[in-house]
Amino acid sequence: MKRQKLNYHFHNPNTPEATADFILKVFIEANMPKVEAAIKAAAAAERSKEAERLAEAERSDEDGNKS
Repeated sequence: MKRQKLNYHFHNPNTPEATADFILKVFIEANMPKVEAAIKAAAAAERSKEAERLAEAERSDEDGNKS
């Protein structure tokens, strides 16, 4: 028995711009957890770098005061 191929057609009454806007909003919402995790990771890395710079500055100050 031959399988019948199914064809689906959707009627979209929206303009292409409205459709693109809707799809973009769906993608943004779907990826929000990934975006939030990336922002948190970047903020943590920046805090770590800042702490390292402060520690280095304190060591430099201490070395300068000893001489």
